[in-house]
Amino acid sequence: MSSGGAHFTAKELTAVLGQYDIGKVDQTLTLATGNKRSPKKIVVTDRGRFLLKRRAKGKGDIYHVGFAHSVQMFLANCGYPVAGVVATRDDNTVLNMDGYTYEMFCFMPGGRFDESVAAVCDAGRQLAKMHDHFVDFVCGWQPLKRTYHDSSAVRGHLDRIGAERGPHKPGRGWAPIARELKSLYDTSSETVNGLGFADWPDQIVHGDWHPGNMLFVDGKVSCVLDFDSAKIAPVVTDLANGALQFSIVAGRPNPKDWPAYLDGQKLNAFVAGYRQLHEPGDEMLRAIGDLMIEIMVAEAVMPIAATGFFGHLSGLDFLEMILRKCRWIDDNRQTVDKDIIGKG
Repeated sequence: MSSGGAHFTAKELTAVLGQYDIGKVDQTLTLATGNKRSPKKIVVTDRGRFLLKRRAKGKGDIYHVGFAHSVQMFLANCGYPVAGVVATRDDNTVLNMDGYTYEMFCFMPGGRFDESVAAVCDAGRQLAKMHDHFVDFVCGWQPLKRTYHDSSAVRGHLDRIGAERGPHKPGRGWAPIARELKSLYDTSSETVNGLGFADWPDQIVHGDWHPGNMLFVDGKVSCVLDFDSAKIAPVVTDLANGALQFSIVAGRPNPKDWPAYLDGQKLNAFVAGYRQLHEPGDEMLRAIGDLMIEIMVAEAVMPIAATGFFGHLSGLDFLEMILRKCRWIDDNRQTVDKDIIGKG
């Protein structure tokens, strides 16, 4: 039935929509965002608008998807701004047909991140609000606990890149970059551990808090998306990831041209927004700079070790950019700490 490609076939769409009680379908519109291997359709019916998604191959494990849905439904019941999960006629939130996994959500209006400081501050505040809700979340099984912090997997990917095996060609300069990144990663891991990471309580966290996973209306978060990375971890892992993602300065199209520095105003605004509702404590705040180094290394090395690329970007260019940014944080710790702590 499904071609497994980037688009729904007409036969596939008819069969899948028939599993949902969403009213008379007036039209379907293609939504060209996110993973190209995971096609999406806006479904317009006489009962409203819905979003249908077919998961990419390898991303459709029923327990993983079911856990993400349970997190989303819990937050919806708390009145938190998430899209409602739509069940099938058989009252399942996960639909498996012809070897593929489908899910349906209520379609949520809103725009993308407008780069405003007000939106950054509200994103921090909404993360704190989510963390406070998750204190009361109880699930029926043990979710993933692995994080980007002090990870043997990250070190293994760096070793592979440094050895210039697999997709990497000898003599292109991979090894010295991998060695320095590993040194920075190890130092940051040791610093965070010394601040008490092992003693900080675990709970459910979002795991992928960045501007692309939320919608905004008038400088406020109107909907939080994508709970596939939800896991058990200290809340500071989420806070540090959000602080990085909302303050990182990128550019287009070549990562060679991306500057090293962070946007200090946005870094301060994100953490200050979080602290309006939830106070992490001095040790956690002091760990954010080092955790940001760990995040950048961890997110870059897995795809590059496997393919030599980060998406469509040159893996070597991307690693050089990551190294510049990690060096900048390492060389400007007083500035970074002041932005994080000084005005919170």
